[in-house]
Amino acid sequence: MAISLDAMQTLAAAIAVLLVGAAVQARVGFLRNNNIPIPVVGGLLFAVLTTAIFLGFDLRIGFDMQLREPMMLAFFTTIGLGADFRLLVRGGPKLLLFSLVCVAYLILQDGLGLMAAVGMDLHPLVGLLGGSITLSGGHGTGAAYAEQFADVQNIAGVMELAMACATFGLILGGLIGGPVAGRLIRLHGLESTAGHHDKADIEEEETHDPIDSDTLLWALFTILVCLIGGLAFAGVMAGAAFTLPGFVWCLMIGVAVRNLEHLVPRLSVHRPTVDMIGTISLSIFLAMALMSLRLWELLSLAGPLLVMLLIQTGGMVLFASLVTFRFMGSNYDSAIIAGGHCGFGMGATPTAVANMEALTQRFGPSPEAFLVVPLMGAFFIDFLNALVIQGYLALPIFG
Repeated sequence: MAISLDAMQTLAAAIAVLLVGAAVQARVGFLRNNNIPIPVVGGLLFAVLTTAIFLGFDLRIGFDMQLREPMMLAFFTTIGLGADFRLLVRGGPKLLLFSLVCVAYLILQDGLGLMAAVGMDLHPLVGLLGGSITLSGGHGTGAAYAEQFADVQNIAGVMELAMACATFGLILGGLIGGPVAGRLIRLHGLESTAGHHDKADIEEEETHDPIDSDTLLWALFTILVCLIGGLAFAGVMAGAAFTLPGFVWCLMIGVAVRNLEHLVPRLSVHRPTVDMIGTISLSIFLAMALMSLRLWELLSLAGPLLVMLLIQTGGMVLFASLVTFRFMGSNYDSAIIAGGHCGFGMGATPTAVANMEALTQRFGPSPEAFLVVPLMGAFFIDFLNALVIQGYLALPIFG
């Protein structure tokens, strides 16, 4: 038996998931103290509930996810609308340093996956699928490589394994980022310095007028224009030799509009309103992604999957704590960056931002982290990941 929810009902369910997640987080000290994002809390609870209903009553719940992608695109557009080029110029050295840190981790991540696969007498390619292909690359990269490996190497169940690794990586990235960064902040007695010299030296004094219908309508219109333009660019460039995902085009147009404000002040959007829309869009996107998990389909892969993910999770925690934090400055911003690195090193950029949102709401703002981590996750990580994967595939062990 199956129950199918339409787009409106699915959206209502996602909002309910967020409300339940917020209520549970507020009442469970472990979740609150470890900064577990509300969408992760609610989404996982809902996924466990639907799995229990399916296993106990053979009742499957289907969702209409047509709003999920627009929510993701709207979120990345708001990131672009908050990216001042003056901040990018100042953050350039940090971005370069973080790219070196990320490359080092990609190499380690694939090395751990390869060693785990060989140790369990699995095909070496399974190790790469349990490494940066799915964890740093996400579902899209995982599906592309899984199809390639299935066609060329005839590996059975490779697509299911790739999707399972990407799915659980997304969950684990949301679970470990808060505790890792929170521990670093408490251990070293770190405090946010934003609001003093960091922001004031670069950004203009911005209005703090309350959000109203006018600011909301103008912000929504601006975001929709960026979103429509980004998708149009993605369609035009789809057949080019070098293409970018649609969300990157939306982000880039948002960046352009943000920086045109200096020349055309009438284009200015109310920053708190944009931030509010971005937070809501991200929360709904993550809630939809997690609440639709079919956990029962992953039970047959539990053994090898569990071993690889435990190894990768341990590697991510140690790397973020010992390498990312230290190389990025051993300060408050570097702790928030370490929490974000856990998000997209194991899952995806929205998970990284959700980790940082949860952390900064508790410990204080970190403009540097919100500049460096989304730019790395949106623009550079896929390119760097492809280079590392091709380097590993050139090894003699893969023939």
